[in-house]
Parts: sequence; C-alpha cells; structure tokens
Amino acid sequence: MANRRLMKGNIAICYGAVAAKCDAFFGYPITPQNEIPEKMSELMPLHGRVFLQAESEVAAINMVYGAAAAGKRAMTTSSSPGISLKMEGLSYIAACELPCVVVNVQRGGPGLGNTLPGQADYFQAVKGGGHGDYRLLTLAPWSVQECYEFMPWAFDLADRYRNPVMVLMDAIVGQMLEPVELHDNFEIREYAKPWATNGALGRPRNVINSLWIDSAVMEDLNNRLQAKYAEASRREVRFFEYQVDDAELVLVAYGSTGRICRTVVNMAREEGLPVGLLRPISLYPFPAERINALARRGSRFLVVEMSAGQMVEDVRLAVNGTSDVFFHGRTGGSVPTPVEILDRVRAVFGGSSITSARARSKEVS
Repeated sequence: MANRRLMKGNIAICYGAVAAKCDAFFGYPITPQNEIPEKMSELMPLHGRVFLQAESEVAAINMVYGAAAAGKRAMTTSSSPGISLKMEGLSYIAACELPCVVVNVQRGGPGLGNTLPGQADYFQAVKGGGHGDYRLLTLAPWSVQECYEFMPWAFDLADRYRNPVMVLMDAIVGQMLEPVELHDNFEIREYAKPWATNGALGRPRNVINSLWIDSAVMEDLNNRLQAKYAEASRREVRFFEYQVDDAELVLVAYGSTGRICRTVVNMAREEGLPVGLLRPISLYPFPAERINALARRGSRFLVVEMSAGQMVEDVRLAVNGTSDVFFHGRTGGSVPTPVEILDRVRAVFGGSSITSARARSKEVS
C-alpha cells in the first residue's frame, strides 16, 4: 500500500535504500547530502541493519568494500569532493567484482567548490573515476519520486552485474521537496553469492582480490569486465522523451536540468518552434543509439548542463558527425534558466537572442 509523504530527495534516497533491503550504510558528513546519513542513522537501526558514521570518506568506501565482500547489500553517499576521495576504493571494488551503491549529490566545483548545484562530476561517474578500465553503472533521477524508486533498481543492477552503481544527483534534486508515493511495488530479487567471504564452513575458502601479477590473468579480468559492460549496454539503457516525434531540435539534459528543459520545450512550442527533450536516465550505459537515430532522421541537438560541457561529448560521439550539436552550460553553482535556454533555442533557429552577457551561452562546434 502506498504511503504519500512530502520529503526531500535526500530523504527519499533513504527510504528507497531501506525498501531495497540495504544491509549496511557507511557515510561521512558533507553538504548538500547530510540529510542522508542523518536519516539513515534513524532508519537502519529500526530495521535491524547497520549504520556507521566513518572517520572519513576513504574509510567509508573501504567499509563498503568489506561489507560487499561478505555478501551484504552496502552503500555510501557523499558529494563531489567526498566522492573523489572514494575513487581508489571504487576501483578496487570494481576490480573485485563486488556490488554496491554510491550516491553523489553533486555540488559546485572544482576543488572544495561550494554547496550549490552542479553537474560537473559526469565524467567521474560515467568514465569510471578511478584508475584502470572499469565503469560505474550510473543512474540520474530528476524527481524525488525517482530518488525513492531508483534505489531498489540500483541495488538490483549492482547484484546482477556484480559492479558498483552510482546514483548521480545534484543539490537541487537532493534538497527539493515533493510528494512521494512510498509504495512497495518492487521485486526485490535475492541473488546467490557463492563468491562471498562469509565463512568457509563446509566449502573451500573464498578470496576477494584485485592484485594479479600474471598479465594474462589480469587481462582475463579486464576482458570479463568489458563483456559485462557490453551486456549492460545492450540491456540497461533507459531514457525519457518529451515532444520528440516532430522535433527539429532536441534538448538533451539530465537531472534537474532536464526538468528545466521540459519547461523550455513547452515555451518553445508556444512560439511554434519544433523542440523536444531527450533525458538520459541511465548515463552509463548511455542512450547513444537513440540519439544517433534522431540525428540520422535530421534532428539537431542542444545539450544543457550545469558544467563546462561533459555529457555533450557523449552526445557528439553518438551523433558521429551526422548532425549539429550545440551546447549551453552554467558552472560554479549557477543554474541555467528557462529564459536563457529559450534564447539559445531561438538563436539555433535563427531568431532573436538576448544579449545579456550572463544569459549568453557557449557553442562548441
């Protein structure tokens, strides 16, 4: 039975993790995700599960490493600079083929940055982030409801592919309040974990390891990882489309920027401009085939991000020179407005444009 509640995206993450039967949470405070460890410190003990505030972000990800190796559903959360500190651990976890979930509530950067919204951690999330040839399966919610519903999905993907999964949010999604249906319409699958280091009674011991001196063995591991990512790319691509059927210009945006762009589509349509929206839900695997199909039919693209231009590179790769790709970005915690994006849309169609320096966008050919 659904329970309708008003809550922040960060809080919805917690309820989603509990619904997903997360066994253990290890975290460390950093704004703008602090509501998550605070709420998890309340919810996890109520369900007989583990909550631990670590002494650092590095410690937290290594606690996740240990819990995942023991076969438990484990997660951690942080924000941009804190996620950077976890990247060594995530590389080890991926190499050991262990499932876990990491939530990044992005803030402005680089460096310590600020506590305002950002989307400049895209490369870090979808390209692996740490050392070596590995990937994080990456999901991007744009609503508080999706924050709740994506957590069981994230844990399922992690177990199915034995790989870390990143839920990539931003401060807007994490901090905004919306009604949420706390339903239980999830199929929580139980995955056998014969590889887990959970005690060797009655069986040979298991060893979790990412150190392979023999180059042939190390290459076999890498080939297995790449085959796994190829399978995920065939099966797990998700995206949302709005007014795309006749769109000559398709806006591409994820997270809260996608919501802003949906408003822009409505504004543009009122002016008679055939504009649509494609929102990647899975950032990795990326909906490259769909974008390529839209390009081949003649659509052009305007990628909107709260960054200097990261996802736009994946859009260009998907388009592969068959159509035009434009870019509009704001950085440092600044949020693009519907008016400035609409101005960019008009410019692409050859119409009038706002000349304010703050509203002027960048085009990268």
